[in-house]
Amino acid sequence: MMKIDSNFAEASNHPLEWLETDARGGYASSTLTNSHSRRYHGLFVPNLLKPEGRYVLLSKLEDSLLFNEKESFFTAHRYPGFLFPEEEIPLTEFTLDYFPGFTYRIGGVVVKKSIMLPAGKSSLLVRYDMDKCPKGAILRLKPFLAYRGYHELSHENAFFKNEPKRITNGFTMSLYDGMPAIYLQTSRKSDFTPSGLWYKNFQYAEEINRGFDGEEDLFLPGVIDIPVERKCTVILTVCLDQPLKNPSAAWQTETVRRGRERKTDRQRIPFKDDPDAALHLALLEAGRKFLITAPNGKHAVIAGYPWFGSWSRDTLISLPGLCFHAGRTEEGIAILKEITDHEQDGFLPNFFSAAGAPAAYNSVDSSLWYFWAVQELLNVTGDSDLIRIHFWPAMKRIIAACIRGTKFNTGIDNSGLLHAGNHDTALTWMDALVQNRPVTPRNGFPVEINALWYNALCFSRQLTDLFGEEELFDPGFIPHLRTAFLETFWNGEDNCLGDVWSEGKLDCSIRPNQIFAVSLPFSPLDADEQKSVVKTVRERLLTPFGLRTLSPADSRYHRNYRGDPEERDRAYHQGTVWPWLIGAWGEAVLVAAENKDEEKENLRKYLRQFLEKHLPEAGTGGVSEVFDGDLPHCPGGCISQAWSVAELTRLYFLIGKQ
Repeated sequence: MMKIDSNFAEASNHPLEWLETDARGGYASSTLTNSHSRRYHGLFVPNLLKPEGRYVLLSKLEDSLLFNEKESFFTAHRYPGFLFPEEEIPLTEFTLDYFPGFTYRIGGVVVKKSIMLPAGKSSLLVRYDMDKCPKGAILRLKPFLAYRGYHELSHENAFFKNEPKRITNGFTMSLYDGMPAIYLQTSRKSDFTPSGLWYKNFQYAEEINRGFDGEEDLFLPGVIDIPVERKCTVILTVCLDQPLKNPSAAWQTETVRRGRERKTDRQRIPFKDDPDAALHLALLEAGRKFLITAPNGKHAVIAGYPWFGSWSRDTLISLPGLCFHAGRTEEGIAILKEITDHEQDGFLPNFFSAAGAPAAYNSVDSSLWYFWAVQELLNVTGDSDLIRIHFWPAMKRIIAACIRGTKFNTGIDNSGLLHAGNHDTALTWMDALVQNRPVTPRNGFPVEINALWYNALCFSRQLTDLFGEEELFDPGFIPHLRTAFLETFWNGEDNCLGDVWSEGKLDCSIRPNQIFAVSLPFSPLDADEQKSVVKTVRERLLTPFGLRTLSPADSRYHRNYRGDPEERDRAYHQGTVWPWLIGAWGEAVLVAAENKDEEKENLRKYLRQFLEKHLPEAGTGGVSEVFDGDLPHCPGGCISQAWSVAELTRLYFLIGKQ
C-alpha cells in the first residue's frame, strides 16, 4: 500500500495524479484534490461499444460536508484566475491500496473517500466512510456531466436534454440522444433537487501547458443531499443501463477479488524476502490495469493511460512482462492470437479501434517484435505445439513477405539486410511527425529492425529444426546476414553501432536502438562487440529513469520534453528518456557481463532507486511514458505506460533467476 501524507506538493502545473481502471478499457482519474488538470480526467469514463470509444460521462463530483452552518469541500475546481474553494481542501492522506483512498479531517470529523471501478461492470462506486459526524450533518454531492469523447471538450449547447428522472435515492438521465443513460443512486436515503445548470470555464492547466484548448463547461443536473451522523457509510453508485442493487455487496466482492489477485501476484515474485518484493508487487499490480476485455469481448492491451488505445507494437513488447512472466499466460496467448488473425502481407496492424477493428498497417517492426513475443512465450511455457499450431504459420508468412518484398518499400537487398520506408514515412518506434515529416528520419536500414530481423531468422531456423520442416531460406543466408550487419552498422570511431544505413551512408547518431543487437536472444555481434555497445550506451545514454533517445553531445539533442505538440514531437525521440528501454538495457548488461551476480545486484539497485523515487510521483503507482533528458528528469507523457511497466517487470524476473 502506498501512502502520501498532507505534506505533498499539489503544484498547479504538475499535480500528483491517480488512476483506477475497470478491466474494460474504462477508467477514473484526476489529481489528489480532484481538481482536473487534463481533459482526460474524469470520474466515470467507460469504454463503450456504441458509440465506440471512451466517453467522459461523469466528469467529477463536487462533494462536501455541511454542519454547524459551514460547508467543507473535498473537491477543487480551477477556473481562469482562481481556485474554488478558496480555503485548502482538508485532505490529510492519500492511499493507493486495492483502490484510491482520500482521508479528510474537519475538526474532529474524519471522512474516508474511496473510489472503485468493479472489473468488467462499467460502473463506479464512490464510498464515504464517516466518523464522528454531528447530528444534522449533510453529505452533499453535485455531479458534473460532460458526456463527450475523452479527446474532446464539452461546452454549453442547444442539443442537450435536461430530463433527469427521479429514482429511489437518486436519478437517471442521458444528456444527448444516442448516448447511454447513467443511473446515480445512494445507498442511504437522500434527496435529489434538480437544477439544470451549466458551470462554465473549468480550466485544465496541463492541457494549456501542452498547447491545447484547456477550458470546458460541465452540466449539473441537480444536487443530492444525504443526511449523515455519527459513524456511517454512504456509497454512491453510477451505472449504465440499470441501477446497482446491492452496492455494499459489490464493493465487498470486488475487494475480495483484488485480494485474490494480490495473493497470486505475491506468489510470482522471485525474491520474496528481499526489500524489493514490495516494489515488484507494485509493478505486477500496475500491469493488470493495461489488460482488458474490450467491449467486443476480445482481450487487448491498453498502451497507456489516459489517452492511448491498443497498439500492436506496444502490445507485443509488453506481453512478456505483463502476461507471460507474470502468470497471466492464457490472457497473453489470447491477445497474441487476436493480433495473429490480422496479419496481412507480412504486416500487423499498428493499432486497434476501441471496438477491436485493426487499422493502419504502417509499422515495420511490429511483425518482428511478434517473433520476440513468441520466443518469450515459448521460453516460459515450453509448449512448442502451441507455437506450431497458432503462431508458426503467420511467422512463415511474415518472413516470406520480407524476402520477396512488400508494402512501404519493405524488403531485403543482396546482403540480406531489411530496408523499409522513404523520406515521408516513419515506420519504426521513433515515429514522431511534424508537418507530416519524420522528426527522426529512419528510412533505409534501421539498426534495430535488422537486429530484430536477424533474431527472427535465427528463431525460425530453430523452429524448422524443432518441427522437422524444410528450411525457409538458404543455410548460408544467416552467416551472410551477420557479416553484412557488422560491416554495415559498425561505427569504428565510437566503437558501437550506427543507427541507420541510408543512401550509402551510415548515420552514426548515438541512439539506444543499437542495444537490441545485444539483448535479443540471437545477436549478430560477438562478445567483444557486445561489451563495446553496452559500454557506449551506459556512458552516453543511461539515466536513472531509462535510456535517452539521443546522446547529449549531439547538436540535435533536446533537454526537455515539454511545450506545444510540435515542440514535444521534436523532442520525443531526440533526447527524451524512455523507461521501456531499460528492459533491453538490463538484458544486454547481463549478456555482456563478466560477473553476472554483480551486475544483477547493480540492476536491482537501479530498479529500487527508480521505483522508490517514481512510484509516488506523477501518476501514483504507475510508470510514466517518458522523462526529460536532463536533470532532474521530470516525468512526462502518459502517467502510466504499458511497456514502461512491462519491461521493468520483465527485468525483475530476469535478475531474479538463479
